[in-house]
Amino acid sequence: MPVGRGTDRAARTWHLLDTAGSLAALGVEPVGTILCVHGNPTWSYLWRSVLRTSLEVARSGGPAWRVVAVDQLDMGFSERTGIERGLAQRVADLGALTDELGLEGPVVTLGHDWGGVVSLGWAVDHPDVLAGVMTCNTAVYQPDDAPIPAPLRLALRPELLGRATVLTPAFLETTLGIAHPKLDRAVANGYRAPYRGAARRGGIGGFVADIPVDHRHRSAPELDRIAAGVAALDVPALLVWGPRDPVFLERYLDDLSERLPHADVHRFEGAGHLLPDDADVAGTVFDWLGDRLPEGHVPAGDDPRLPADDHEADATATTDATATTEPRRPLGAALEDLRDSDEPALVEMAAAGGPRTISWRLLARRVDEMAAGLDDLGVRSGDRVSLLVTPGADLTAVLYACVRIGAVVVVADAGLGLRGLTRAVRGARPDWIIGALPGLGAARALGWPGRRIATVQLPAPARRALRVEHTLVDVARRGARRLTHSSALPAVPLSDTPAAILFTSGSTGPAKGVVYTHGQLGAVRDVLAAQYDIGVGTGLVAGFAPFALLGPALGARSVAPDMDVTAPRTLTARAVAASVAAADATVVFLSPAALANVVATASELDAADHAALARVRLFLSAGAPVSAALLTAATELMPNASAHTPYGMTEGLLMTDVDLDGVRSAAASDDEGICVGLPAADVRVRIAPLDASGTATGALTDAPGVTGEIVVAAPHVRDRYDRLWRTNRASRLGVEDPRGHRTGDVGHLDASGRLWVEGRMQHVLTTPDGVVTPVGPEQRIEGVPGVGRAGVVGIGPRGTQQVVAVVERSGDGSRSRRPPRRPALADPSLAAAVRAAAGLPLAAVLTVPVLPTDIRHNSKVDRTRLSRWATAVLSGGRMVRP
Repeated sequence: MPVGRGTDRAARTWHLLDTAGSLAALGVEPVGTILCVHGNPTWSYLWRSVLRTSLEVARSGGPAWRVVAVDQLDMGFSERTGIERGLAQRVADLGALTDELGLEGPVVTLGHDWGGVVSLGWAVDHPDVLAGVMTCNTAVYQPDDAPIPAPLRLALRPELLGRATVLTPAFLETTLGIAHPKLDRAVANGYRAPYRGAARRGGIGGFVADIPVDHRHRSAPELDRIAAGVAALDVPALLVWGPRDPVFLERYLDDLSERLPHADVHRFEGAGHLLPDDADVAGTVFDWLGDRLPEGHVPAGDDPRLPADDHEADATATTDATATTEPRRPLGAALEDLRDSDEPALVEMAAAGGPRTISWRLLARRVDEMAAGLDDLGVRSGDRVSLLVTPGADLTAVLYACVRIGAVVVVADAGLGLRGLTRAVRGARPDWIIGALPGLGAARALGWPGRRIATVQLPAPARRALRVEHTLVDVARRGARRLTHSSALPAVPLSDTPAAILFTSGSTGPAKGVVYTHGQLGAVRDVLAAQYDIGVGTGLVAGFAPFALLGPALGARSVAPDMDVTAPRTLTARAVAASVAAADATVVFLSPAALANVVATASELDAADHAALARVRLFLSAGAPVSAALLTAATELMPNASAHTPYGMTEGLLMTDVDLDGVRSAAASDDEGICVGLPAADVRVRIAPLDASGTATGALTDAPGVTGEIVVAAPHVRDRYDRLWRTNRASRLGVEDPRGHRTGDVGHLDASGRLWVEGRMQHVLTTPDGVVTPVGPEQRIEGVPGVGRAGVVGIGPRGTQQVVAVVERSGDGSRSRRPPRRPALADPSLAAAVRAAAGLPLAAVLTVPVLPTDIRHNSKVDRTRLSRWATAVLSGGRMVRP
C-alpha cells in the first residue's frame, strides 16, 4: 500500500494481525482499537497474548477492543524494502498504514522497545483519534551525559554491527536468551520464523544502526520531537516495565514518568526485556482499559491527567467510614513539644564505649540541623531519600529531618538480604542515599541510584571510590550555620503528601514499596498510642525497627537493644533486661524470632535482670504467629506484663489485637487457624468469601464462620503501593472504602467478632475434596509428639492438588528421636500419627532438619518454596534440603 508521507513513497506490503473479523463473527461492535507496535528484533507475534485476551474478554461480555498488531517494514513478514528507514520514516510508515486501514478513534497505542517510540510518535501525530497510550520497556530520550546501555554499545561497534545483527542471528538469539523465565522452544522458534537467513535480517541491523546515540544522530531530531510531544499528551497512560532489562534501564522509565506524571505505572519485579512473555501484560492491559476507558473513552467527570488511584480516592472519599475530618498533629509534634526537655529520648545499647543517651533537647536540635542542612544541599519536598542506616540515633534524626522538610524516606529492612535490598532500592529510585559503610559499598558495587551521604567521616580516597558527596557531620554543620542566620525551614508538609516508602518483608514474594502519607503515619502513631497507652514518659524497648522509629512520634523513650537487626535470633534475655533497665522501660516489643531466643537464653539472667524485667507492664510480639506457649514463657520473664500479639502488616501496622488470655481461650475453640483478636480502634474487618477454585470472589461480609480473604479498612492503612498499579488494583478490588485493603491473608470471623487467620491466599489448596487452608492442619500436626513445626502444601494442578505435610522433628535426646540431619520420608509410625492428626488425606509426609522461613522475621514458613521442593522430591528429584 502507498506511503502517504516520508521520503519513501513507494507501495509497500505489510503483514499484520487484526481481530476485526473475529469480533464481527462474535457479533460485537468494537469500542475502540488497540494499535500494537513491536520493536527489534521481534514481530507481531509478540502481541499474541493481547489478541487472545481481547477475544476472551469480548466473548465473556466485556468491552470489545479491536487489536491491530503490525509487522514494521523490513521486519516480521512485512516487505523487505532495501531502504534505510530512520525513526521519522517509521512513524510516517505507521501513519500511512493506519490511513490505509481507515483507522478511526478511539485508538489506544501499545508499543514495546523501539516500537514504543514509533507508537508514541504516531500518538503525538494523531491527537484527534487518540484515547490513550500504553508502553512496555521503551525510551524517548537519551541524555548526552549518559552512555547508551552496554549491550547496544557492543552491537553498534562497526566491526560487529553487520555480523551480529544481519549475517548471524546473534542479536536475535541474545534477545531471546534474556527472557525470564526461559522461553519454550516452540515460542522461541516462533520469534525466529521470519528471520531465517541473512536476507531476512536486514531490518534488525537497520534498527540497531538507527539508535540515536547522541544529538548528532540522524534520528535524534525526530526522537526529540516525539519526547516533547509525549510531555504534552493529555490522555490516560499506562507504563509497564520489566526491571531486569539490560537495555531499557529504569532511568528511561523515570524519564517517561516525568513526561507523563499522570501515568499509571506497574513494574513486574523479576521480568525483563521481553515483557509480554515474561509477565501478564495482556491481563494488565485489559484491566487498565476496563478501569480507565471502559467504553473506549474516559468516563464523564474523570480527569485523564490523574492516575487511576486518584480517581478511586475522589470517587469514594465521601463513603469512607474510617476517615477523619480533624487534621492530625504532624508526626514530629511530640518532638517539638519536648524540645526543651533534658530527659532521655533515645538510648543506644550497642554504641561504642557503652550505652549512649540522647536527650529530647539534643535530638530536636539535631533534627533541625539535619533538616536545614539537607534543605541547603538541595534535598527538596518529594525527593526520595533511601536510609541504609541501622536503627539508632543517626537513623532517627535523619528520618525526622527528612519528614520535616517533606522528603520521602525509603526504608528497606537489611533483613531482605543483598538481592532483596538491591531490588527495593532500584525500584524506589531514590534521589539520595544516606548510608553507613556497608550500605554505601553495596550501592557502589551494585549501581544503586542516588547521590550519596555517609553517616561517618571517610578518607578522601574512600569518598571518591564510594562516590560520597557529603557526610552527616557535614550536613549537620551546614544546617547549624544556616540556622544561626535564619531559623526558617520549609513549610510543614501537608497531611496528604507522601512521607515514606516502607518495604514489605518479601516473605510472600518480591518486597513491595508501601507508600504512606504524613497523615497516615500520624494515624499509625495515634492508633498505637490509643490501643496500648503509649505516650510521653513511656519507656519503650523496640527490637523491631518500624516500631522503634515511631518512638519519638509517640513521645516515648526508645531503646535500641544490642542485637543484629538482620538476625532477630541474636537478641538475648540479658540484652532485653539491660535495655529495660537503661531507660526504665515499661513496654517491650519483639519479633517472634527474637522472643524465642530471649526465652531460650533466660537462664543467663541474674537477680538484677529479673528485677528490671518485673517493671515491664506491656509486652508485644508481632510479625508472625506467636504460640500461647511462647507468650506464657515470656510472661514468666516479665511477670507483671500484659502479653499482647497484634495482627498487622506493612500496609497497616495494627489491625487487631489479642492478649494471652484471649489466645488461651481460643485454644479451646473448634475454629480453624490462629486467633488474632478483635479489631483495633477505627478498624473494620470483613471477609471476601472463597469460591470453589480458592479465589476470593464473594461480596464482603462480617458474618461469622465464612472463610475468605481478610479485608481491612482504617485511617492508618497505607496510601498505595509504589509503581505497582496492578497490585494496587488487586488490593482494592471490590472494596468501596478508599482506605480499604485486601490483605492476602485468608481467615474468618467468629461469633464474638474475633479474627482467625488460616494462612495466605497464595497457599490455599484446591483438592478434589474442596478448598483447604493450611494453618488448621498444621496446628493439629504440630500437636503430634516428636513434631516441631509443620508446613502443609499442595502439589499438582489446582483443583486436583494432593496435600503433603512437611515436618521438623523435635528430638528428645534418644538416638531414635534425634532431629534428622537430612530430608527424608517420615518413618511409618510418625507418618501414621501425622496422618491421623491432620484431619484430611495426605499424599506424603516428609521430614526436614529445618523448615525454610522468611528473612525478616525468621519465623514464617515459606510454603511456596516448600511446595516447589516437595513437588521436585516426589517427582523423583534428589532429596536435598528445601
